[in-house]
This record gives sequence, structure tokens and C-alpha cells, in this order.
Amino acid sequence: MSNHSPVELREALGSGLLSFPVTHAAEDLTLDVAGYREHLEYLAAFGASGLFAAGGTGEFFSLTPGEVDTVVRTAVDAVAGTVPVVAPAGYGTSIAVEMAKSGEAAGADGIFVLPPYLTEMPQDGIYEHVAAVCRATKLGVIVYHRANAAYTAETVRRLAEGFPNFIGFKDGVGEVELLANLSATLGDRLLYLGGLPTAETFALPYLELGVTTYSSAIFNFAPAWALEFYRAVRRHDRSAIAQATRDFLVPYLAIRNRRQGYGVSIVKAGMTAAGRPAGAVRPPLSDLTSDEFEALSVLVKQVI
Repeated sequence: MSNHSPVELREALGSGLLSFPVTHAAEDLTLDVAGYREHLEYLAAFGASGLFAAGGTGEFFSLTPGEVDTVVRTAVDAVAGTVPVVAPAGYGTSIAVEMAKSGEAAGADGIFVLPPYLTEMPQDGIYEHVAAVCRATKLGVIVYHRANAAYTAETVRRLAEGFPNFIGFKDGVGEVELLANLSATLGDRLLYLGGLPTAETFALPYLELGVTTYSSAIFNFAPAWALEFYRAVRRHDRSAIAQATRDFLVPYLAIRNRRQGYGVSIVKAGMTAAGRPAGAVRPPLSDLTSDEFEALSVLVKQVI
């Protein structure tokens, strides 16, 4: 059973950095539940404000519904109420509804609606998709604005007006005009999350738009560095942000941008470089090359 009402969840998640843990894999790419649990227990000491289990960094798109349920239940049990756990819901509407129900039954505190599978959608279809999830659970619901799930300001407003448990909007597109619109018209009715890959890169300008938090994949392998960067953003420490961006983020992004899908692959490689391996990524993603891994290892050693 959730420890947070939707409003309480909105406030809790917006108060600090968000953890999007990788999902650990054994050599045969099956779930490494013990490794995943140990990783969550390790990260718990660093004090993120929320844990999104089996999100994009957690390779949601490569997990079966049964595996998603296992990951969520493991996360809920591992953190034991010390941090809110948000479970994913995705694919078609019927599957997303079932996932939302499963997440609530597993003891999660919120639901994260990822883009539906494959097809493009009209705005009334996107609305009905999220509305069905909101109706299916009492938990707070956050949507991910990315890929084919391209929300307009009007659709977001309709959801906010129609469903008290619709509490959050995560931007994975970089649509500044839309964020400015939502922030100006809905204010703190919603939580706004930064969700572009390597969200640290956009954190300071997004803060000016009311985006008080973001999903940090780097938190997986360099949690202390990620938290200090977040604190620098919140205090508007432009000098510290510029130095961290120059010394780490710029060369890190140069490696990440070499191939499609490396936004997840580079995080798992970072885990290995930090001495906390989480296994390989599952297809259709691919791991870094040996040369790329060596270059990344030099960077990671500077921030752990």
C-alpha cells in the first residue's frame, strides 16, 4: 500500500534528485534480482527524492510485464518506505492499465506512463490513454512527453482538470514553449520533470521554467557527483555547473552520441567502470565498444 497520496507524492518527488536505476542482468540477460536489490540499497544512502523502477534507463522496453512486476516489487521491498517508488505503465492502453494496477498492488507510490507502443496518436487518443490509467489507480500519475506521446498544452490541462491523481509531466523532447505554457497556466498544480537524455545538460535553464527536478541516469554510477551537480543547479552556481559540464559532461556526451541507444548503454558501462557492474544491455540496444569503454572509464574515475 502506498505511503503517499498523489499530492504528497508530487511534493516529495519535486524536492530533490530523481533516481532512475538500471535493471541488472545476468550473463544470459535474465534478471539479476539480487544485484538489482543490492544496487538500490547502495543508492538509498545518497538520498534521492524518488525511485522510478524499470523506467527508460531501466530498459522498460526490453522487459516482459512479469519482469516489470518483479523489478517493482523488488524496489518496494528494498527501500522499505524510505523513498517513494514509481512503477511504469506502457504499451497499449489495456496493458498500461494492467501495469498500473500491478504497480499499485506491488506497493508502489506512483505510476509513470511511458509512450504507447509503435503508433502515432491524435490528442483525444492520448488523453483517453492516460485517462484510462488515471481511472485504474488511486496513485499519482506522471506522463512522459517523448517520441509518439507528444502532448499538447490543452491535453495536459484536460488531464489536470479531470483527474486529481494526474500530478506530473516529464519532458523528454525539449519543447521550451510547451513547458513555459504549462508552468504559466497550471503553475504548481503539476510537477515538472526534466527527462531529456543526460538531463544534467539542461537542468539550469529548465529550472527557470519551473522544472525543479530531473531524472539522473548518472546517479547510478556517480551518485555523489550527481547530487552535488543537482545542488549546484538549485543554488544557481553557474561556475560549478560550467566546470562540471566542461570536465565531465561534454566528453561523456561525445561518447554517448556515437550510437543510437547509447543513453542507456553508457550508464551500464559506467556502472562497470565504477566497479559496480550491472551486466550488459539487452537487444535491441548494444554495449559500448572496448575503445569507448576505455575512454569512459577515464572519465568515470574522475567523478567517483
